[in-house]
Amino acid sequence: MSKELLDLATPSGKELGLSLSNLETAKSHVVQRSRLRSVFIVATCTAAMVVNISNSTSVSISLPTIEKGLAIQQEQLQWLVSAYSLSSGCLLLFFGRLADLYGRKKAFMLGTLCQIAFSLGCGFAQDGLTLAILRGFQGIGGAATIPSALGILAHAFPPSKARSIAFATFAAGAPVGGAFGMIIGGVLTQLSASHWRSVFYMAAATSALIGVSGFISFDADVPSSELVKRVDWIGASLVTIGLVLIVFVLGQGEIASDGWKTPYIIVLLIIGVIMIGLFLVWESRLERIIDEDPSRAVSMWTPPPLMKLSLWTRAKGRMAVILAIAFLNWSAFISWSFWVQLYYQNYLLLTPVETMIRFIPMFIVGCLCNFFVAMVVSRLPLVIFAVSGTLLTAAAAILFALIDPSVTYWAFGFPSTVLIVFGADFVYSSGTIFIAKTSLPHEHSVAGALFQTMTQIGTAFGLTISTIVFNTVVNKESAKLGVTVNSSGTNAPMSAQLTGYQDAQWTAAAFAFMAALLAALFLRSVGIVGHNRVIRHVDSDQTMAVQPGSSDAEIPTKST
Repeated sequence: MSKELLDLATPSGKELGLSLSNLETAKSHVVQRSRLRSVFIVATCTAAMVVNISNSTSVSISLPTIEKGLAIQQEQLQWLVSAYSLSSGCLLLFFGRLADLYGRKKAFMLGTLCQIAFSLGCGFAQDGLTLAILRGFQGIGGAATIPSALGILAHAFPPSKARSIAFATFAAGAPVGGAFGMIIGGVLTQLSASHWRSVFYMAAATSALIGVSGFISFDADVPSSELVKRVDWIGASLVTIGLVLIVFVLGQGEIASDGWKTPYIIVLLIIGVIMIGLFLVWESRLERIIDEDPSRAVSMWTPPPLMKLSLWTRAKGRMAVILAIAFLNWSAFISWSFWVQLYYQNYLLLTPVETMIRFIPMFIVGCLCNFFVAMVVSRLPLVIFAVSGTLLTAAAAILFALIDPSVTYWAFGFPSTVLIVFGADFVYSSGTIFIAKTSLPHEHSVAGALFQTMTQIGTAFGLTISTIVFNTVVNKESAKLGVTVNSSGTNAPMSAQLTGYQDAQWTAAAFAFMAALLAALFLRSVGIVGHNRVIRHVDSDQTMAVQPGSSDAEIPTKST
């Protein structure tokens, strides 16, 4: 590991003391496990990511069938996807904190049970409102499993080549999950007897297998070394309400009765921003009070903060840069996925199975990309992964922005599908490894939750902006042809729709280019984040955040 990276991660004062205290705790919890069990830990966590992402994409490809089966109105259909993202994205920080405090394995199992129960409930739903509500509860399971999985991986694998492989594999679960959801959703919706309901039955069955595997393979929870194990309920309430309102507005603003001028959209957006502002002020106050007088943490009004704002400034502010890159790249990745799927089904009029076939390369390339990243992440600096990943994402979007519908799929569609996987995996894997290294041992799940929260907000932001661009361009191009587009957009000329799809992809490319610029400007001095050493397995509370100046990147030493 480069000396620069060690210097960036060096904590000071009380953080270092707390980190060394955590390390002493870790030494008393040496874990010995077989290689097979370690493989199952990685596979289980990765499968949880696959299911979490596929829970959105499998439903997206099933929407036309659900609309007919339950007689749901077009404007309400989006909530079958948004409800899941809303709950899973807005509760990540809360469940990440609970996992760090009370046990990551417990939180993971709770989330898995939630996924099983509400996936089955969705499969038996008889109306759109019930299905949307159950989808919201289903998302709570994702909010509990994903930050727990990140914490479990960071804790189970010390800084070594094994950790690099583990995080690269976990990162591949995102694009693989997207492709898996589309493939399974398309096949089950069109070919199974119960059509769209089979998608939810499959999600429940897969979650059950993940739960069993996790129960058997995961290490027992190590007690948190924090002296005061309390939840910041005020902070959790503020950030959850604020995120829910902001994500709701981003999803609803474009389809509200008067668009973004609708009164309740404006009011909810203002309230949401105020809530997030109050959360930041509250967390800053708590962190300052606890740093000045740790004994005050026992008071009900001054619990340990849900998220230390100093977390954003770790590694000389590079943590904030990584989070911003994750936000922008995920805005691009999800926008690409959304508009490509609509292009295939609504413009080319392909069936769900025909659409699914065109996404199969994502699944295959995602698996291959995992091996590639695992091999080179310990040899190349972070900036290479961040810049190349974001540029590959931009290139994938540009290919669809320039697409000619009359040419073969292999000219534009196939290379774009391959590039988008490499782009997403490069950024996600290197970003999560960096997060694990710069966060303190008792923050692994919260730090992972923060990374995931930024990707979820990026999802809502990217879809909102690209939808505004699509609608504006379609209306403008249709007006040139003398057509006034109706509320559902069904009478828009095909040429106007094509231009809208292309400009939406240019928007996605713009997000990725902004991320690439951030990476090039601010991550140049950050060294290699992966590890190539193979070391004796102990709990990975030996992170680079507790290494005050040792030349050995793997064995922290205490300054005297």
